[in-house]
Amino acid sequence: MNDPLTQAMRWKVILSAHPDFNIGEDASETWQRRAEALSFLYDREYQSRNVRPNSSNSRINQKDRPSNSQNPSDPNHSREGGLAGSALTIPEWINEIHELFPKKTIERLEKDALERYRLEEMITDPDLLSRAEPSLTLLKAVLRTKHLMNQAVLAMARQLVQKVIDQLLEKLAREVQSPFLGTLDRQHRSCLKIAKNFDPKATIHHNLSTYDPETKRLYIKSPHFYSRIRRNLDRWQLIILVDESGSMIDSIIHAAVTASIFCQLQQIRTHLCIFDTSIVDLTEQCRDPVETLMQVQLGGGTNIGQALNYAETLIDHPRNTIVVLITDFYEGAPRETLFSTTRRLIESGVTMLGLAALDSDANPNYDRTTAQALVNLGMHVGAMTPGELAEWIARTVRK
Repeated sequence: MNDPLTQAMRWKVILSAHPDFNIGEDASETWQRRAEALSFLYDREYQSRNVRPNSSNSRINQKDRPSNSQNPSDPNHSREGGLAGSALTIPEWINEIHELFPKKTIERLEKDALERYRLEEMITDPDLLSRAEPSLTLLKAVLRTKHLMNQAVLAMARQLVQKVIDQLLEKLAREVQSPFLGTLDRQHRSCLKIAKNFDPKATIHHNLSTYDPETKRLYIKSPHFYSRIRRNLDRWQLIILVDESGSMIDSIIHAAVTASIFCQLQQIRTHLCIFDTSIVDLTEQCRDPVETLMQVQLGGGTNIGQALNYAETLIDHPRNTIVVLITDFYEGAPRETLFSTTRRLIESGVTMLGLAALDSDANPNYDRTTAQALVNLGMHVGAMTPGELAEWIARTVRK
């Protein structure tokens, strides 16, 4: 696929989405289909600029194309030209890109369809959901539109959500649990084969029989690892409060997954609550992040002070309690309640951590004025990955 002719055709396909470029009749049917699939999506870029798309890459005449009024989810549906560069329907387009492009390209096309051009039919049609690649982008789209789905589509959407969550759990479980596994016990071996437990001296000693003098290499058949001593910790209480306003969707997803992992730790009793101007206690569903996420209602106002007031009612032993507030700190209610409740909790001995919202590029996005005022009251404020959060909590409970 790296020969000059193939590279040239790739550029022709990319450029074919532009209204003034024609891929040419000498292109094979496969390359023509690729050009049409790209035009179906990216012609919308030129519709929004009132540029007439090039009809030469489509299998039908311009007069036969459906208008945008037949596609009400398209943000440009009132403009002339409809689906413009292609007669493909969305189900046909999904099938085409899965047949014609590699996985990474499919993921990029689906991401642009959802995030850039808002083709929400992709996650409100069961046939389309069955063909879509599970991804964080699709998960977010499902969470944003699940209230529009009928029961059949919703059931399929849950399966999609489950696949994405399983991937996140596999990625994060060890990262979150490792800080709670205890300190190294160099007197006993361990079956938990992770890098931080690796015992190089014992490994070399027990594998000397596999040393090859000719190549001067030691071949490892049985690596050895240290065990860890589980400390006797008082049972701590962890209360996670998550702002469910629309800008917090990435934080909500990771909070649900992280909370489900914390729920499995014996040392910590975990509560999970989501809030906007009201509060929903999801502690009973905490072990199942899919159930948690399917109950999230994105959008609405923000009342952080009210959420902290509710957290206060859950506390049994303040000095053994950590409140994690995940928010962008844009308080919709009067800030006096937020500040007074924070001051009261900290004075009682509660450890408070404020986690700033992160945008899609992992950059903090929050009200720095409010966050600084909370820091002045004694709250810890920062931006952390789930693994960093676990390490911070582990250090706190071991002090």
